[in-house]
Amino acid sequence: MAISDMLSKSAPPRASRGQHKGIALTVIAATQLMVVLDATIVNIALPHIQDALKFSTTNLSWVINAYTLTFGGLLLLGGRAGDILGRRRVFIAGVLLFGLASLLGGFAENGTMLLASRALQGIGGAICSPTAFALIATNFEEGPERNRAFGVFSAVAGSGAAIGLLAGGVLTEYLNWRWVFFVNVPIAILIAVAAPMYINESERQEGTFDLPGALTSTLGLVSLVYGFIHAASDGWSSTVTLVSFAAGVLLLAGFVVIERRTAQPITPLHLFRDRNRTGGLIMMLCLAAAMFGIFFYVTLFVQRVLGYSPLKAGVAFLPISVAIIIAAQLASVFQARLGPKPFMAGGAVLVTAGLAWLTQTNTDSSYVTGVLGPTVTFGFGMGLIFVPVMLIAVAGVADNETGAASGLLNSVQQIGGSLGLSILTTVFANAAVSEGKSQAADFMQNAPAEAKAHFQQTGQFPPGSTWANEVLAYGISQAFIVGVVFAAVALLVSIFVIKAKASDLPTGSGAGVAL
Repeated sequence: MAISDMLSKSAPPRASRGQHKGIALTVIAATQLMVVLDATIVNIALPHIQDALKFSTTNLSWVINAYTLTFGGLLLLGGRAGDILGRRRVFIAGVLLFGLASLLGGFAENGTMLLASRALQGIGGAICSPTAFALIATNFEEGPERNRAFGVFSAVAGSGAAIGLLAGGVLTEYLNWRWVFFVNVPIAILIAVAAPMYINESERQEGTFDLPGALTSTLGLVSLVYGFIHAASDGWSSTVTLVSFAAGVLLLAGFVVIERRTAQPITPLHLFRDRNRTGGLIMMLCLAAAMFGIFFYVTLFVQRVLGYSPLKAGVAFLPISVAIIIAAQLASVFQARLGPKPFMAGGAVLVTAGLAWLTQTNTDSSYVTGVLGPTVTFGFGMGLIFVPVMLIAVAGVADNETGAASGLLNSVQQIGGSLGLSILTTVFANAAVSEGKSQAADFMQNAPAEAKAHFQQTGQFPPGSTWANEVLAYGISQAFIVGVVFAAVALLVSIFVIKAKASDLPTGSGAGVAL
């Protein structure tokens, strides 16, 4: 059955709250931007957070992980909650919870309070993000109107990480690290006020909450990510590493069993029967893994090797945002004529090329050759992929399962990012140790006495030194070899798995996006 035929069976009624579709879309997109950029807005502020709250370097990583893991692990439950309780109602609740958690994070006086607030932010994001996506299907009609809305939404989702880095740089440099949290509070309040005025509520569906499924999936993902992170520091043969992997596999296997037996699962497994949807989810899993790696490691490169300030580092990522936005709009306009496959395959080729370029990173790389060129290539490729993947994710899905389908797509993106970053970190750590050993002899021969004293105390080369930069750059280049593998898998899926054609998409894709 054609995708357009399946979609038409569950097409929602036209919005009844006036003709302010632009405002409704702005509210929805602003929410997604707030949630997505929060995964990266704190990156540039991490050194300041570490000094203020006395984090160790290892524990500091959980400032990021506490958010992404709860966000990704509970997205499926958040999507289901919107279906059962009403999407607008759940959307507003999630936004307010996110704002409250941000306020608590800004006032954090110790590490425990900050990590708790970050986890709570992730829960709020998991509630409002999938419902924001599903509200597009509720408030915008099939065809040009919905496609334009998806174009805006995908551009925001794709560029949010880079915008977060820029915002984090501005707030950290001119105010202080606490404002990377405080800034969310007024935004959340405005969204919560505007949503009832301009966004339609969906019909509430009967059903129950699959708490065992949510619990096993979340704990399983946390165990896997912890296993990879621990392997980076203590090795693959460590008892803690092996136990974490075993627990993760068992919990996720239990999740599949629960979903097969539950009458109202958070992840209806029949959604995977559609090869296009499954292929799109695999592509998103692989590409998100590479995307999280870019924002994490390239940020380190521009600040430590190139010596950029927080603000300058944020500005350095603006071109990737522009590339994603332009490519997403091109895909939104032309995919009804050409079909989704050329954009998905072409985008995967560009992503692979950009990541391959990053494997050539070294201390002699300039901003243009080491950052601008590869990240813009990568970003343009990602922009081409976002829109078709998002449309395929909900194509043919019944209205009462739209939230579950959108939650699955968002969850796959966060899961891929968390797992991918942890895998890249393992490769980075091993490569950095190897390069450090090769640099040690030259360091002991040529380094000043003060630097040698630092090395004897910490076991690390002084930050910003030639030897430290060589280690960092080499580790980054080796980590992105894994990124190339992820992208290559996505490319193969786009060629051999995706079969959707132009005739399968809703007719009359509009040109451009108007807010």
